[in-house]
Amino acid sequence: MKFTIFAERPVEVYRKCDIGLLISIILMWGLGLLTLYASSANYALRTFQDQFYFIKRQLLMSVVGWILFILFASVKISFIKKILPTLVIGTVILCLLPFVPGFSTPRNGAHRWILIPFIGETFQPSELGKLALVLFLANWFDKNQVLEDSQEKPSLLNPIIGLAVFVGIIMAQDDFSTALFMFAIGLLMFYMAGVKLGKTIPFIILAIFGMLIFVFSSSFRVNRLIAFINPSFDTHGYNYQTDAARSAISAGGFLGQGFGSGLEKINRVPEIQTDYIFAGWVEAMGFVGVIGYFILVLFFAWRAYRASYMCKTRFTALVGFGCTSCVFLQSLANCGVVCGALPATGITLPFYSSGGSSLLVSFCICGLLINISRSNGEEEYVYEETYL
Repeated sequence: MKFTIFAERPVEVYRKCDIGLLISIILMWGLGLLTLYASSANYALRTFQDQFYFIKRQLLMSVVGWILFILFASVKISFIKKILPTLVIGTVILCLLPFVPGFSTPRNGAHRWILIPFIGETFQPSELGKLALVLFLANWFDKNQVLEDSQEKPSLLNPIIGLAVFVGIIMAQDDFSTALFMFAIGLLMFYMAGVKLGKTIPFIILAIFGMLIFVFSSSFRVNRLIAFINPSFDTHGYNYQTDAARSAISAGGFLGQGFGSGLEKINRVPEIQTDYIFAGWVEAMGFVGVIGYFILVLFFAWRAYRASYMCKTRFTALVGFGCTSCVFLQSLANCGVVCGALPATGITLPFYSSGGSSLLVSFCICGLLINISRSNGEEEYVYEETYL
């Protein structure tokens, strides 16, 4: 039995990784660290008596993240397909652990985190769920052609059930924003795989109906929706964080206050180091910084989507599309929330927000994208041996 994990590509199926894509990833990570320190230093000093508290944790997670990045950038795509059932089932089990006493660490009534034994840190399995969902759907659509001109049109029941399981578990964790995001990514992959809109309308209607019931079953979620519709509603409560973020954005002006200015306005933003860290970037860099950030994110998306488009195998192309969409659309969604264009959610800003779960999974996703950019997509068919 031949045991080979890392890619040994022949010359004809090998090319260098996309340098532009790699540079964009490094820039997002580096600028994220800079923004995190500048935004969280005062809050960390007041709360933990250490202005470097959050940046030290982020740097530690970054070391692990870069190791995962190299691993996912080097491992064979065929090996990932081999272990896919274990990865997907394992992720589903991890997503269920927040409901198990002894593993769960509830916060504000939400069961989203599990305690890692012997380390004392927490992990949010729903972040890994995004990657697992992309891999699951890509694998199914790779094996089952659903184009209109195909002779045999397979039932979409299995991928719909798979998507519903992931979304349902995350909603049960009281993480509506992540569940909605995963639902959107899933639908995008359906359409990218060739599924016509009409085939998914009944499922979409049912899903929307279920989500509306979920939203209106909680006064907290209803009040958040009202706060989004009416910005003057409860400015000292539900709208306080959004108003404080807008104040910080306004203070940035055209050129920004600079990272060494103290960034006074962001001190009013609760938990600035997490979901609203983009406000810190804008106060420091101003409108010019906003344009620069979107140019960087758009450049990343262009290079990553391009690498996916150039793949000749269905699985690799769909994985690349799904992974790119996770980072790109999550970045846009977070910026929309901070600017008040979208309702307040718990969606983080990839590579910028403090949090080990989001950072580690972002590194895994980007490592996989680099891997995809190195192959012309022939790898799955060239290697027919059994690797496990």
